[in-house]
Amino acid sequence: MSKRAGGRWLAAALAVSAVLASGCTAPVDPDELPGVYRNEATGAEIVLGSDGTFSATDVSMDGVSDPVDFSGEWDLHDDQASSDFVYLLVEDGGLGRTGGVQLYTSGPEKVYFNTDPDGPPTLELTKAAVR
Repeated sequence: MSKRAGGRWLAAALAVSAVLASGCTAPVDPDELPGVYRNEATGAEIVLGSDGTFSATDVSMDGVSDPVDFSGEWDLHDDQASSDFVYLLVEDGGLGRTGGVQLYTSGPEKVYFNTDPDGPPTLELTKAAVR
């Protein structure tokens, strides 16, 4: 195989891999999202209510700042071009001047904060079993 043909094959394979990797996470059904999500290591908890409200307890979105409590309303944004996320519209004063934050989904059982788009998640929470 010539270098030129090998280069085209490699470029095509990389392009296909990028397309497949970008669509790895299946879309999330908003009816499956309500529930309690916890991070056992940090004690952080987010409750997504079926009525569109949420509460967050002991959450440090960046993994460095002190944990805070906040609440408000949530809405799922299913973005066909990138990752689905839950937009948390924070009530006045809950996070200072921050009006809302994105809570990303990784299926119906896991959610996470990612303050650096090029870095790993800063806080992951897993859906608690219904008792």
